[in-house]
Amino acid sequence: MFIALIAASLSMLAPFTIDTYLPSFPAIAADLGASHVQMQQTMGLYLAAFALTTLIYGPLSDTFGRRPVIIGALALYVAGSIGAALTASIDGLLFWRVVQGLSAGAGVVVGRAMVRDVFSGHHAQRVLSQAMLIFAVAPAIAPMIGGVLQDWSGWRSVFWFLALLGLGVLALIAWRAPETLAKEGRHSIHPAKVAAAYAMALRHGRFMGLVLAFAFNFGAFFIYIAAAPTLLYEHLHLGTNDFWMQFVPMVGGLMLGSYTMSRLAGRITPRRGIGIGYVLMIGASLCNVLQALLLPPAPVNVLAPLVLYAFAVSFSMPNLTVLALDCFPRNRGMAAAVQSFLQVGFNALVAGLLVPLLAHHVWAMALGMLGLACAGLVVWGWQERQTPNI
Repeated sequence: MFIALIAASLSMLAPFTIDTYLPSFPAIAADLGASHVQMQQTMGLYLAAFALTTLIYGPLSDTFGRRPVIIGALALYVAGSIGAALTASIDGLLFWRVVQGLSAGAGVVVGRAMVRDVFSGHHAQRVLSQAMLIFAVAPAIAPMIGGVLQDWSGWRSVFWFLALLGLGVLALIAWRAPETLAKEGRHSIHPAKVAAAYAMALRHGRFMGLVLAFAFNFGAFFIYIAAAPTLLYEHLHLGTNDFWMQFVPMVGGLMLGSYTMSRLAGRITPRRGIGIGYVLMIGASLCNVLQALLLPPAPVNVLAPLVLYAFAVSFSMPNLTVLALDCFPRNRGMAAAVQSFLQVGFNALVAGLLVPLLAHHVWAMALGMLGLACAGLVVWGWQERQTPNI
């Protein structure tokens, strides 16, 4: 359970860094004279930096071990958060958001690799589900904390909070986290070998199918995370302290899906678990389109299908993740890095390209979700034919 807590603590920095400052969008824009596009860039650049550095942390952790890599990254994260809190311009905020992204990427990669260092098979599925259960709390409470901090002390207090959060996780890792990668399991780092390993991963049909399937699945869900300020302020006419009305139900679905999968791990095959997840995802997406076309925008109308989708995506996630990492049993750090790069990179595209096009219409966001969910189903269907015995 402690490994699950460590993995969740590392992974939860990413959603906190995304969601906590969402209620402060209007205040930051007014204080720094930022445009709507520049505010979207504060998220897009963070995600882009996050995605790129996941390719670095995997090989580094495979070479030097998990502990030193994550401790260095967390120290950089604290520095980036302090810089964002003290910045006096939108350009400065963009720079420090990139620094946050450069460091936060280590959490997801190293956390997943630590789980697979210690556990295998359905035990890894169960631990990842437990980690997802803990990690899922972050998106629920982050915007609520951000709203309270915004009303209490302004947007800068949000980044001071993130600095303290990063410092707390750093203390936990330095105090209690074991080194999970034995010295005999480490590999010397060499740029040519790293590039060759990544090229091998990108050419691995089974691995890419599993990773892209999950990227499409979560990308559909991420539309509503990245578009949260527009959805709540413009469509639902809610205020700064009302972000919980969207995030708490959605995260409740994530937690329930993770818990259900953790209870079923070892009882159902990965194929069956993923198949059930897709039935629910497509059903939720279709319901979402129907409510967007037929019903007026209201919290209950919008959120009901999103909660079901959240359950489905977290129900299928552990199986997809474990199967992808098991494609490279001797290079799980590298595999986790490529997995995170593609998933977060896709989220960056969703936030930077899709959301500006879709966010101004509820029906457009619903169609975007359905389209990405169907794309994930197509990729999984192809993947299932390639690996029939999983």
